[in-house]
Amino acid sequence: MELIRVDTHRAYKLIREMIITLELKPGQPLDEGKLAQELDMAQVPVREALRLLIHDHLVEAPPRGLYVSDINIDDLKKISDIRLCMETLSARKAAQNATEDDIIVLDTLCQEQAEEIGQLLELDHKFHQAIAQSTQNKYLADVLEHFFGLSQRLWYLVLPQLDFLPGAVESHIELAETIKARDADKAEKLMYAHIEGFYNKISKILKE
Repeated sequence: MELIRVDTHRAYKLIREMIITLELKPGQPLDEGKLAQELDMAQVPVREALRLLIHDHLVEAPPRGLYVSDINIDDLKKISDIRLCMETLSARKAAQNATEDDIIVLDTLCQEQAEEIGQLLELDHKFHQAIAQSTQNKYLADVLEHFFGLSQRLWYLVLPQLDFLPGAVESHIELAETIKARDADKAEKLMYAHIEGFYNKISKILKE
């Protein structure tokens, strides 16, 4: 049983990454056997992983077959509304609860360098994960990780046009300093501006 759980988790992570990065495109039919072959895995963990991804709204199961869920600009608004609430709460709680080790992780991430857009997206992801971990609330961190993944699918749709991303990543430094200073109110405001600004730019690109 333990082996099945481990394999299911691995299949889930791999397929989820393929969906988020658009390797598996929105609306694409999913063949359980073909996926298992591509991942060099048994079909049982792939089947179980797909069930989990249905729950995550990344896979759809109409009366017949399985498909990668579609994405559109309406999804962007709904996801941004949730992330604005959850990420600002995360920043506030991080300022209140971050340990010395958490601060070191944030400082280290602020010093990381990335040039390609894909690398910048991953750096942004790691920074938000680190803030979520700093809240000392695993339930909040899990919710944030789920919605960050849903957001990334939309970002990958417009990947070549994310020329503003370096500036967004630079804002991490001020946010990390605010968390270090235990200024919960300012951390919350900075995070709100960071998330809102990012989503406004993405929305504008998608509408063009």
